[in-house]
Amino acid sequence: MNHFFAYIDRMRYIERWALMRNSVRENIQEHSHQVAVLAHALAVIRNEFFGGQVDAGAVAAAALYHDAGEILTGDMPTPVKYYSPHIREAYAQVEQSACEHLVSMLPEDLRADFAPFFFKDESDEELWKLVKAADKICAYIKCIEEKKAGNTEFDRAAESTLESINALDIPEAEEFMKEFLDGYRLTLDEIKE
Repeated sequence: MNHFFAYIDRMRYIERWALMRNSVRENIQEHSHQVAVLAHALAVIRNEFFGGQVDAGAVAAAALYHDAGEILTGDMPTPVKYYSPHIREAYAQVEQSACEHLVSMLPEDLRADFAPFFFKDESDEELWKLVKAADKICAYIKCIEEKKAGNTEFDRAAESTLESINALDIPEAEEFMKEFLDGYRLTLDEIKE
């Protein structure tokens, strides 16, 4: 028996933003779906407006699995994960081990098909940059939603996340932010207009 997909299904039990008071809880399954949608959009924007030739489907699939290792490790809060180079390096090893374990749960003849979504390869640098940008944009959207709900706990997170998006210097992310981000600040009635 193979338990890979049973583990993947448990992404819904791993909560994000553990150190923050949340108006709306978010789990890594919901987050991964949102990252996949936005990563796909960034890939399409790259191909349509910036002369790229990335496989938008592969970008979306990588985004779906980008946090799967957290099924085994839990979601390490960003302030803890990046507290020191030593902790970041140790956690990277833990993440790597978790991903290896998950992939090993697949039948041997499927592992090569799934492994690229768990292990970053230099040949896929463009793909992973888009996933990272989408991940950061999703974090920023979470901050917008929390602030909209009156939760000032996310004020500083919004500032630092926006800074990190800008530091990526990815034109597709800038284009997405310019064209689509304001919609996240609106109410449902305003979106319908």
